[in-house]
Amino acid sequence: MKHKLALMMLLCPVLSAHAGAGKVFEHKFANGLKLLVKEDHRSPVVVSQVWYKVGASYEPGGLTGISHMLEHMMFKGTKQYPAGEFSRIIAENGGQENAFTGSDYTAYFQTLEKSRLEISFKLEADRMRNLDLKAEELEKELQVVTEERRMRTEDQPRAKTQEQFNAVAFTNSPYKNPVIGWPDDIANYKVEDLQAWYQKWYAPNNATLVVVGDVDSQQVVKLAEQYFAGLQPSDIKPVKPQLEAPQVGGRKLVVKAPAKLPYLMMGYKVPVLHTANPEWEAYALEVLTAILDGGNSSRLSSRLVRGKQVAVSAGAAYDFGSRLSELLLLEATPAEGRTAIDMEYALKEEVLQLKAELVSDEELKRVKAQVLAHDIYQKDSNFYQAMELGMLETNGIGWQKADQYVDRINQVTAEQVRQVARKYLTEDNLTVAYLDPQPINETAKAVKHIGGHHAF
Repeated sequence: MKHKLALMMLLCPVLSAHAGAGKVFEHKFANGLKLLVKEDHRSPVVVSQVWYKVGASYEPGGLTGISHMLEHMMFKGTKQYPAGEFSRIIAENGGQENAFTGSDYTAYFQTLEKSRLEISFKLEADRMRNLDLKAEELEKELQVVTEERRMRTEDQPRAKTQEQFNAVAFTNSPYKNPVIGWPDDIANYKVEDLQAWYQKWYAPNNATLVVVGDVDSQQVVKLAEQYFAGLQPSDIKPVKPQLEAPQVGGRKLVVKAPAKLPYLMMGYKVPVLHTANPEWEAYALEVLTAILDGGNSSRLSSRLVRGKQVAVSAGAAYDFGSRLSELLLLEATPAEGRTAIDMEYALKEEVLQLKAELVSDEELKRVKAQVLAHDIYQKDSNFYQAMELGMLETNGIGWQKADQYVDRINQVTAEQVRQVARKYLTEDNLTVAYLDPQPINETAKAVKHIGGHHAF
């Protein structure tokens, strides 16, 4: 899984429907800012998130990773609230805050006691248009991001494999670039680059404000109007499509890195909800992924790990909610005495079975029941409810799709699962990466890690 998918799995499990009891209230201000409010009165807490329609997939060559860099710089202060003040004020009010960057978005969030929502709005509105970017602060943060890249990618053989895999799997889609950026690009950022990126994308007409919690929708609108409605919009041109060119044959790569075990990644080019035509294909691909990797009873776990015991671990992932077409990913770590090539054959055998045989009614019902159970579980979290709305809206899908998810999953048939398997899981549409483990120098590794600073 690439950086984005790993983040998605950490922060946002499968999109759910009907999350929470309340309806979604939408309001759009004259300056283009969209506000989504969802009332959930079960605890006296509120989550506030600001989503910007910009991420790694918006970045030109030479500036990869700049959205993630700007996310770090957004905590460096404005003239009204200097560096460190934002976090100090939120903490002083008993809140939690952070941010995350993906291929298609950058988002900032706070979780607060419900009466403190105004503090979040005041601070976020200020840094939406008034960030005070300083060259000396950028210099410091460049070291932090370089260290983050080393710890998360350079020193992690699987992450390194995933990064190289994406660079080969995609030809012209911007998903070929890592969210954190390529090392040379990071090393050469100038404060003027960050300023231009900030001025271009950080504007009310490129943002969605999502509020979920123990609030009154109309009062939230008034509060948002007070702080955000006066902000000036930017002239934002639509981004170029950058659609991936059709693949004309299988691709393979080998990554050599210090590691204890081999590792295999396979990825098939597939549409997502935003690009699928007909739309049901995306839901069928969701179900197909859940059949392979939807818990302990799923096929990869029950057959390859526990059954044949050829794999230590095996999984599948599909980024259903992306802005651009994606990859359906399969991955496996071989058991002792097995190789990455053995894993390739084992995973392809599972794919062939999906193409050849219809999934049984019993298995299909079980997978759909798991999706529904997952949906109910997610209703307990204000954060994930807000995350779902923000992601759907920011990626151009529309938050309304949240209410259709479970119904559309329940409509998927065994024949549709087989159809998408036959259409998309083909050899000519496949990229395979093998991690070839190299000896680990433990002494050098220990010295290298002393004093490392880690940033989210």
